[in-house]
Amino acid sequence: MKPPRLVFLRPRNADNLGAIARAMKNFGLSDWVVVSPNPQLLEAPGMNRLAVKSGELLETVRRVDTLAEAIADCTWVVGTTMRLIDGRRRLTPRELADTVATRNDDTWALVFGDERNGLVNEDVEQCHALSFIPSSDEQPSLNLAQAVVVYGYELAMGRRGTVEAPGPALADDALVRQVRESLQLGLAASGFLRTETDGRHAVDDLMASLMRGRLTKKEAGLWIAAWRVIGKKPRAAGGGEVP
Repeated sequence: MKPPRLVFLRPRNADNLGAIARAMKNFGLSDWVVVSPNPQLLEAPGMNRLAVKSGELLETVRRVDTLAEAIADCTWVVGTTMRLIDGRRRLTPRELADTVATRNDDTWALVFGDERNGLVNEDVEQCHALSFIPSSDEQPSLNLAQAVVVYGYELAMGRRGTVEAPGPALADDALVRQVRESLQLGLAASGFLRTETDGRHAVDDLMASLMRGRLTKKEAGLWIAAWRVIGKKPRAAGGGEVP
């Protein structure tokens, strides 16, 4: 089981990042990315003050401008949220660890929203799966560093005793986006999509079924090629395809 890349969207507090570095060190996590428009965020003194015995992680954290950039090479992207999203199952940290143990992801991401609003709709749409930490209704949210501790512990326990099995390379997020684009192109050209809103929902549902099957690079390439051919095939005036 490979440990995840931790992605933090729009963090507001540099002290939290220092505490996160310490939590990561506790559980053997080292790959982390901050998505923020503020280039000075990673230079705040609070990070060093709270990153006890984990200062080297402060040298490796990367800052990017978009979530898409942070997860482009990831074959699975899991968003953490307390929100109930229609049609989207949320895994507990333990269920997440069990699921990871059955997959063959070389690079996967665990995404955390900001301290105030968490993941917004646009963020959720870019995640392949969702997870949450069961907690009291009186105080459902956790501090970012606390959340990293919970996930770090469960994933560390899941890694104990697991043996990595070889398998086909999985499609990363950048390739998945190409599949989605070609799917939408093909469905639109075939006349299957009636309206932009209905079409977006249909594409979302079809992509969800592909992602549940752990899409491989080879399969993704075949889907892209097939849908692009369909998208280029002319249609007859009556709505049918030209023979």
